[in-house]
Amino acid sequence: MLLSARGNEVTVLEKESVIGGKMRSVDVAGRAIDCGPTVVTMREVFEELFDACGLSLDDFVTMRKARVLARHAWSDDAHLDLFADTAESTDAIGRFAGRASADGFRRFSEHARGVYDTMGPLFMRSESPSPIGMVKAAGLRGLKGLVSSAPFTTLWDSLRQYFPDPRLRQLFGRYATYCGSSPFEAPATLAVIAHVEQRGVWLVDGGIRTFAEALRRAAQKAGVTFETDTEVREVLFSGSRASGVRLQTGVSMSAGTVVMNCDAAALATNLFGPAASTAVSVDATRPRSLSAATWAMVAHPDGSFPLSHHSVLFSRSSEAEFADLFQRNRPPEDPTVYICAQDRTANVQPDAGGERLFLIVNAPADGGQTLSSSERIEQCRIAMMRTLERCGLRLSIADQTHIGPATFSARYPGTGGALYGMASHGWNASFRRPTVRTRIPGLYLTGGSVHPGAGMPMATLSGLAAARAILTDTRST
Repeated sequence: MLLSARGNEVTVLEKESVIGGKMRSVDVAGRAIDCGPTVVTMREVFEELFDACGLSLDDFVTMRKARVLARHAWSDDAHLDLFADTAESTDAIGRFAGRASADGFRRFSEHARGVYDTMGPLFMRSESPSPIGMVKAAGLRGLKGLVSSAPFTTLWDSLRQYFPDPRLRQLFGRYATYCGSSPFEAPATLAVIAHVEQRGVWLVDGGIRTFAEALRRAAQKAGVTFETDTEVREVLFSGSRASGVRLQTGVSMSAGTVVMNCDAAALATNLFGPAASTAVSVDATRPRSLSAATWAMVAHPDGSFPLSHHSVLFSRSSEAEFADLFQRNRPPEDPTVYICAQDRTANVQPDAGGERLFLIVNAPADGGQTLSSSERIEQCRIAMMRTLERCGLRLSIADQTHIGPATFSARYPGTGGALYGMASHGWNASFRRPTVRTRIPGLYLTGGSVHPGAGMPMATLSGLAAARAILTDTRST
């Protein structure tokens, strides 16, 4: 959008029949169910993009701010809502876990705000951050903020100082899974996600596919051409510079600049030609983040747990769950389950045939090896249903579709099913991610496997950074 709005001729080549990547929906019982992202956060990033292109986000999509961020459960009588309003969440936590936990949440929220204020300009909006560069940019004034963000502490260890109740450590530790990582290995800076959610979680009228379609229409208005069902197989070169692509059909297309939003591992593992494999280091793509076993279903919920739009039903032990995922390399025997109840919004009426539900269980990014048979998939589904029933939720399923690591691996080449690029394990993981500029002139990267990371707003920030880098580089040449 931004490159086209600045007068460049831009063509998007999309392997799938529709645009949007992981912003997908699947048809179950004749009804469309979102099976990727389900809400929008950091709305200001998208407003910035549209404003930069002379457009208004509100002219293309309608969104409503959620009051309840998520509903959580640990058993049939232990339920907790988090709210967009911090004071309301504090009161709810106090009733759930006592005054010490409420006080801890206040301090944690202040800490998360401080991390956001520090990491926003110094990391998320920096094209190519480095520890030394961030310290220099922060100066003496900002150095305190960098230190207080606890980059050398794991998220799990950091949560101990705020939450005496282990259930709350489990709740806020789940933020590590937003980038496919373990809270026992991811840095404490991921506390920033708590503040991101408190700034606003937005429900999209019509679902996330509507948002993807809004982006397509806006890009077309800015002058972008889209070609779907068009798979790229190789990056072409003129000397040492990227000069176009070759399609699966054998047709070659020339270009002054090539921007790739595949997972960076697809380049590093030679899937776009040997010459392009030098664009990024394999080390910048490992270890792989989590994949997922998912079910899109139409079902009738029953029981003591009242579904919200977002609900999280926890395993008995985070330690055991993440040991299964990252040490034993298998789906958890006792999994945490995320549910998006897509009819639990103000603008959607219940259907007599059942509710649209999307359920997620974390799984290893092993190309589907541990879920390679219908028997193993059924074992995973049974474990998931046990968690639901323990937390007071029963489902009478009318129809369902399973999507797992094997499908994700095939759909997103080079990933093994990883949904978030590399895992954010260790203090320096975020600095090892590929940046928008590659080692190859004329070849740029964007998307969730690239700095600043996974998720719709982060991928959009990488797109803005790539566009600005291209505009700068083409001016200089």
